[in-house]
Amino acid sequence: MMLLELKRIHVPPGQRVLFEDVTWTELEAILEELGEHRAARIAYDRGMLEIIAPLPEHEFDKEIIGDLIKALLEELDIEFLSLDSTTFKNQVMEKGIEPDQCFYIKNEALIRGKKRLDLTIDPPPDLALEIDITSRTHPNIYQALQVPELWRFEKGKLQINVLVDGNYVESQSSLNFPNLSLIEVIPQYLEQSKTAGRNATVKSFRNWVRQHLSK
Repeated sequence: MMLLELKRIHVPPGQRVLFEDVTWTELEAILEELGEHRAARIAYDRGMLEIIAPLPEHEFDKEIIGDLIKALLEELDIEFLSLDSTTFKNQVMEKGIEPDQCFYIKNEALIRGKKRLDLTIDPPPDLALEIDITSRTHPNIYQALQVPELWRFEKGKLQINVLVDGNYVESQSSLNFPNLSLIEVIPQYLEQSKTAGRNATVKSFRNWVRQHLSK
């Protein structure tokens, strides 16, 4: 019944659909039905399933901020793995989430080469990114899955949340990039990209990183 209804549902960009009392077995079947190559994203919390379709503006911000993070990691010569909106789930906790973008940094070597991840045995991503244009962020799910760092970008501002004793605390600095003022800089370069273009912006950001590394 659920799968039959799901095939008929069209979620317009910026809108969401909620399903109640979804079992874990149904969740797995729904994810398989939706497939991996889709724009819609899901969040699951103890029976409540949310399916949401992002706005084009959301995707633009996600891609540029993700590119800036990748450039930063490359300039720092840190191995990383970006998994975009991979589904992260833990059956024991009955929780699942698809971040807008996420990065394995400190734990990259532990999941290198793996085709599938299971958070009951694998570590969570070190950094998750959510663009809150459609207000779909679920920090409680990330917190339960023990994602060490969650970035939330909303209305032109970047908020960094770090896990402290099992709870998120807003921080002025990143766990992964502690010596850089990213709260101010990332939004500035995102805004710059809207006029200068993606390539010029990333190049300029790389120069900024190098200047700070040489100090």
